[in-house]
Amino acid sequence: MLKQEFALLFAAVTAVLGFALEHTLIASGGVAVGLAFAVIVGVIVAASMRVAHHAEVLAAHFGEPYGTMILTSSAVIVEVVMLAILMMNSAQPTLARDTVYAAVMIDINGIIGIAAIIGGLRHGEQKYNLDASNSYIAMLLVTLGIAMFIPDFVPEASWKMYSVFTIIVMVVLYSVFLRIQTVEHRYFFRYQKPGAATAQEHDLATGVPILKHVGFLVLSVTLIGVLAEILSALMEPATQLIGMPAAIPAVLIALISASPEILTAMRAALRDEMQIVINIALGASLSTVLLTVPVIEFIALLTGTRIDMGITPVQAAMLLLTLLAAMINLHDGESNVLEGAVLFALFATFVMLTFTPT
Repeated sequence: MLKQEFALLFAAVTAVLGFALEHTLIASGGVAVGLAFAVIVGVIVAASMRVAHHAEVLAAHFGEPYGTMILTSSAVIVEVVMLAILMMNSAQPTLARDTVYAAVMIDINGIIGIAAIIGGLRHGEQKYNLDASNSYIAMLLVTLGIAMFIPDFVPEASWKMYSVFTIIVMVVLYSVFLRIQTVEHRYFFRYQKPGAATAQEHDLATGVPILKHVGFLVLSVTLIGVLAEILSALMEPATQLIGMPAAIPAVLIALISASPEILTAMRAALRDEMQIVINIALGASLSTVLLTVPVIEFIALLTGTRIDMGITPVQAAMLLLTLLAAMINLHDGESNVLEGAVLFALFATFVMLTFTPT
């Protein structure tokens, strides 16, 4: 067990050393800050891989759609924890907006695009339940509109009222969608291959082994949160030293939180399980909006400082292109290499724009 969970042990040691040496590193500046920043990012990614492992075990145990719900919820919790901590220690008013935007770009264009390409090259057309993609995209259109398009038109005097409204709407929509996904329309998010034997549900009460994975999952997320606190202190001096674009911290948060999902989705695509890819990518995007935005708006109300969630014209164009491409490509319940290439082209555009000076 010690060998398997070495990444978590290393993360715990790094967290202790980080807290002990944090002020010394910042005071010394220079290469020491940049090196410490890179090490902590690497350790957080390694801990995220353990999140992926334990979430995958739980996913195999509970079956779909609970499996991908566990994975995406774990990843979004990592994102929310990191984002909340970094926001408390950062002067960037657009960090939350840029992180949610980056997460959607990575999840839809990156994960589905790459998975459709590698899965299509191995298996040709990969089938999934069309009801799932339609449900996810409809929810994404509404939630992104409420959370990121409309705020551009809300006057300064009314931002608190709209923040409260946004929190209520997101919580209600998440509750409704969770109910639909797990009760009335659970079959929307599952795909049974023709001729395949019907999957048998596992007994949920298996005792200690499952509890062990739950425990390690919670421990992984906790350690990531602790490391994020240290990372937030090193973020500003490190970005100034390296000269990174302003959007990089947001992309970094989104990428770290998405790393377990990326790994799991690629494995599923190679196994010809595109339904899992769709559930992960679109489910993670939706969970990011429905869970992250209420937390961010609550922090804004708590501090009395409006957080800029209104997207820029370039971000609006990219989101609209992404949702339009997803609606067209995911309209028939089958994915192929061409559809993957189209989405990946948008992901490449997102990466290019991230490194383009504004």
